[in-house]
Amino acid sequence: MVAMQVHPLLLGRTAGLPAAARQRYDEATVAMARRELEAAGAALADVLAMAPNFVEAQRLQGLVAHIRGDHAGAVAILRRALVTEPDNALLHMNLGMSLYSGGEFATAFSSLRRACELAPDFPPAWFSLGRAFQQQGRTAGAITALHRAVDLAPDDPVMHSLLAEAQASLGAVGAACTNYREALRHEPDHAEAWLGLARLQVEPFSKDDLTRLQQAMQRPGTSPQGRVMLGFALARCLEDQGDYHAAFRTLRKANGQKRKLVSWNAAAVSARIARIRAAFAQPPGEVEDSRLGEQVVFIAGLPRSGGGLLRRVLAGHAQVDASERPQHLRAVIEEESRRRQREFPQWTIEATPADWARLGRDYLARAVRAQDDKRCFIDQSDQDWHLMGAAMAMLPGARLVDCRRDPLENCLSCYRQLFTSYNEFSYDLDELASFWRDYDGLCAHWQQLHRGRVFVHEHESLLADPPLQLHRLLNFLGLDEDPACLDVHANRRQGAAGNTARLREPLRWQEPRAPRYRGKLDRLRVLLGLL
Repeated sequence: MVAMQVHPLLLGRTAGLPAAARQRYDEATVAMARRELEAAGAALADVLAMAPNFVEAQRLQGLVAHIRGDHAGAVAILRRALVTEPDNALLHMNLGMSLYSGGEFATAFSSLRRACELAPDFPPAWFSLGRAFQQQGRTAGAITALHRAVDLAPDDPVMHSLLAEAQASLGAVGAACTNYREALRHEPDHAEAWLGLARLQVEPFSKDDLTRLQQAMQRPGTSPQGRVMLGFALARCLEDQGDYHAAFRTLRKANGQKRKLVSWNAAAVSARIARIRAAFAQPPGEVEDSRLGEQVVFIAGLPRSGGGLLRRVLAGHAQVDASERPQHLRAVIEEESRRRQREFPQWTIEATPADWARLGRDYLARAVRAQDDKRCFIDQSDQDWHLMGAAMAMLPGARLVDCRRDPLENCLSCYRQLFTSYNEFSYDLDELASFWRDYDGLCAHWQQLHRGRVFVHEHESLLADPPLQLHRLLNFLGLDEDPACLDVHANRRQGAAGNTARLREPLRWQEPRAPRYRGKLDRLRVLLGLL
């Protein structure tokens, strides 16, 4: 990271501290930089034994607790320190970060805003506020705060990169591209910026970009995750140069490196999917209220199968609420599992119609908004396809759209994507194919089990003939035709941006990518049963 001028807030933190305490404080900061938390904690305890009211040591104690994942402990420590120094901007900033990580979002934002008020010229305070906004999906607030951070620290590549990410999620891809490039100007091997440019797909990478990326890959000291990011970006760059042989070699290496950083057990996942299928082997029987949940439309499918685009299409309909919602379905099922002290789907065999109705009402209480006046709302997730049996039992009136894409194209798209979280199955071709087979089998079962309530949406059909596929889908949902659905760029008002560069364009057919890789994907074809 580019060296920055030290802010006055960070100077003179040990003024008036006895020499012995100052030495232990310095040892604590060195230990924290090395992530040696036990040593840091011991040193800070010694400092506070010699200087009990030394607020900076208390602040670092809070940071140690935060890094350990003890967010409640961090909050308690930082709040005690604030009693001594209520106008300490660093304390408010760190408190806000710990509150946010502990799920106390409203209080967290109050603390982060207070830090910005107390130190309006302190870039990290604005950066922390902007990052919290971005994580909440409150993109406009994120951009405002991050602009302040960048204005105060124009040479900081991390701040440029996060601002670019926020701009991209709002569809401002030109501004995002500029900020990613600015980050690279200050730090040529900044992995997040290279990966961000690759994801934008606004313009092809140049030969100069290829040279710079290859140089960045050779630099020592890059973290394992940073090397993975550069690898995925380099693969995209090689594609843009038409060198698919080298692109696949690079992609395979980057995926292999990422696979070492995640935990995934394909056999255990397949066994769990089999248990879920067995638990929901029979059609639902008696229900308390057959219309419960009739306003709910679930869109389920694998990542990169077009579910986000489909939600954006439906967002244009006057009678559809397609705005993002938290994962209420998963939360309801997880809470029921904790209540029964049994894992899902073990407890489902004991669930009565009254139990399912209770869970359905719980879901609706969370998901339905007081201001909703639409005929239906969309609950779209690429993580919940295995929960659709429970969803249909909870909400007998709900409908499911199974969002599908050509298997080879879907799997290749996952393999080319470095996901921010989840989707650990995607970094190995064998595990990727196994996961696709699990999905395919279970969702085919949902189609058979809930005839008339499941619509199989083919991504390629939407791109090949948008009006026809939209007509079929709206007919299934009982909605009138609305041509505004096909203007996906205008529909940015609802939902996440997804691939923002693609959503700027009209719906149109896209040439399959897999043929460009030729025989490199033959093993994947075999695993998917296509050869």
